[in-house]
Amino acid sequence: MLTAFNHLTLSVSNLSRSFDFYSNLVGLKPEAIWNTGAYLSLAELWVCLSLSGGAISERTTTYTHYAFSIRPEDLDQFKKRLLEHGVHAWQQNSSEGDSFYFLDPDGHQLEAHVGTLTSRLVACKRKPYDGMKFFS
Repeated sequence: MLTAFNHLTLSVSNLSRSFDFYSNLVGLKPEAIWNTGAYLSLAELWVCLSLSGGAISERTTTYTHYAFSIRPEDLDQFKKRLLEHGVHAWQQNSSEGDSFYFLDPDGHQLEAHVGTLTSRLVACKRKPYDGMKFFS
């Protein structure tokens, strides 16, 4: 049986640029780097950057994204730092909990989110999405 989210592997077109982005701007802890990849960590989550054999295709309009937790008191400073470094936002927040949606250098859609599944479910029980049903 599955027990937790284990790791995230992202294809990247420029390893040093992505390593710098995730370690210095986003704040993940560098663990290892090699010619075609790198490992970084954030609490129990580990992120693998894997150098792709070619250019990463253009981003499509999809809601698929990867979210990281952030403390409420850190969100504004985090957002400001990324925007000052030319990082692009890809969406405005429209759900429970403050969020900043941003792109990495290869266009992977990321989110810094204040909140938990519990806080999201509490908000949804107050104002459910169309057709929403709850379990337990």
